Amino acid sequence: MAGSSAELAPHELRILVAVAETGGFSAAAARLGLTQSAVSHSVRGSEAKVGAVLFDRGRTGASPTPAGERAVGLARRILRLYEVLGAEARAAGRDRAADGVLRIAAFRSAALHLLPPALERLKARHPGLRPEVRVVRELGAGTAGEVAAGRADLGIATLNATGPVPEGGAAGLLTGVLREEAYALVHPAGHPDPKTLPLLDWDENCGSYTRDWWRAQNWIPSATVKAEDDGMVLTMVGRGLGMAILPELSLREATEAVDITGLGPSGPVRRVGYVTTPELAATFGVRALIRELRSEAG
Repeated sequence: MAGSSAELAPHELRILVAVAETGGFSAAAARLGLTQSAVSHSVRGSEAKVGAVLFDRGRTGASPTPAGERAVGLARRILRLYEVLGAEARAAGRDRAADGVLRIAAFRSAALHLLPPALERLKARHPGLRPEVRVVRELGAGTAGEVAAGRADLGIATLNATGPVPEGGAAGLLTGVLREEAYALVHPAGHPDPKTLPLLDWDENCGSYTRDWWRAQNWIPSATVKAEDDGMVLTMVGRGLGMAILPELSLREATEAVDITGLGPSGPVRRVGYVTTPELAATFGVRALIRELRSEAG
């Protein structure tokens, strides 16, 4: 498929996104108020223009190929720029008072402890902004994947984690460090020898910043329990069911039922930061949120 220099029009981008999100041409047609043949014709035309097969067709519907995943992600990002164009023009015309929807993806502890004060100040300065926050687990593509796929304007992510978008701006995304936080040993209060307790862990605690350190520790056993989130682990430690190794944001929920012991200067440290796209990084809403996040993290 050779491809051509023709650009995809906004309606073609919307059709690509609809097919990917609904899983089929008929469902996309119903969503958009088009005929199935119109959707099929548009997708074939888009594939001819970009020079790649974007969807695998089958009896059960259509699913994006790797080229399609990339194209759909970029389509969402381009359509998002159309959406924010008016808000950006209005903001420039009234001395940078931003308005409109601001889409944010964050992992659980950041959504609980880092975002709320920043959003409170953001709303005070820009009452026309309407933040929409989605909690996304830091597994697989994580919050950075939501930004890359065009589903979020800004993500709060663990930047030095193993994943598709490490710190440094891989995959065409922009990143910035907001805070560095050390991990600590958390265990039932008053326990005489917490290192003898079973290890409790959670699914998202699997970054390279902990894994390398973990391997070098001969006192850490294999996890007997792996929970869905860090809050669950902290509750179980407080019930005397084991010990855990958790980062500072997670420990903000600690009660008197647990004690916290530092792991020393060689202990693992994670970098929490923001991820956005180069095009959205220049928008007033994203810039304003980054300023408030930096203020909160500082």
